[in-house]
Order: sequence, then structure tokens, then C-alpha cells
Amino acid sequence: MTEQTAHQGAGMALQAFVLALAMAAVVGTALGFEHIGGYIPCALCLEQRTPYYVGIPVMLAAAISAMLKAPPLITRTLLVAGGGLMLYGAGLGVYHAGVEWSWWEGPADCAGAAGLTTDAGNLLADLNAIKPPACNEAALRVLGLSFAGWNVIASVTLAAGCLRVAFAGRAR
Repeated sequence: MTEQTAHQGAGMALQAFVLALAMAAVVGTALGFEHIGGYIPCALCLEQRTPYYVGIPVMLAAAISAMLKAPPLITRTLLVAGGGLMLYGAGLGVYHAGVEWSWWEGPADCAGAAGLTTDAGNLLADLNAIKPPACNEAALRVLGLSFAGWNVIASVTLAAGCLRVAFAGRAR
């Protein structure tokens, strides 16, 4: 292994780790809005988190693979998988944003149950007081974009990062 190849492996490990941190920051922000800000997610909101929950360990595996100098094909495959997960997440975000803008229908059963108590004494009161959000109503818009819209931007950016790292140096 040449010194340049070793340096590329260390760089790839660092970049995969940064991508894992970025994914954690995105989903952590969503969790913060939920648990600190009180925004109850709808079913599509919850579904959009799945690519992050899967993508974070995939990026950590890519970082470990690069650090342990595993065959580059393994590390690159993990990075491509992370990019694919983020593209899937972007697709979910586009679908959800389209539902919010009434461009197309959402799922008929799209209402979340998050935020309900597990205290049996308060359950009936909570059921009457908490209205689960519908997928076609944006809980908040920032600069004209809902959480789903911002997720599209984050997912596409992360997908581009994963794929850029996966294919960096391949043209040589």
C-alpha cells in the first residue's frame, strides 16, 4: 500500500464519520423539534427518519472499514448504500411535501399517535386533548419550506456527499 493510498483511506474514514455526524444532526434536529419544541410528527414524518436511523450505522461501518484498511470496494459499497438511503429519504420528503402542498393525496390513514401518554389515568383525557397531526398539514414552515421540504434538501446534500466520497479518485 502506498502512502497516497493510506492517506486516501484515512480521508475516506474521516469523511464517512462526518457524514454519520451530519445524519445524526439532521435526525437529532427532528427529535429536538419533537421532544423539546413539542411538534408531534405525523406518520410520514416518522417514516422519513428511517433512512437516517439506518444510514448512521452504515456510515460508521464505512468509516471503520476505511480505518481498518478493508478492501476499498467494501467502503465504497457502504458509502453508495448510504447515498441510496439518503436518496430514498429525499423521495419520501418530496412525497410528503407534495401531500402538504395538495399536489397529490397522502395515505388515507396518515395521522400520528406520538405524544400520547402511557399513564392509564390520563389516557382518555389525552385522547380527547391531543389531535394527531395530519400528513397534509405542515406543522411549521421556515423560509417557505416545511420539515419535509428541509428534509429533501438535507437528504440530497447528504446523498451527494456519500456518493462524492464513494467515487472520489475513481476517475484516475
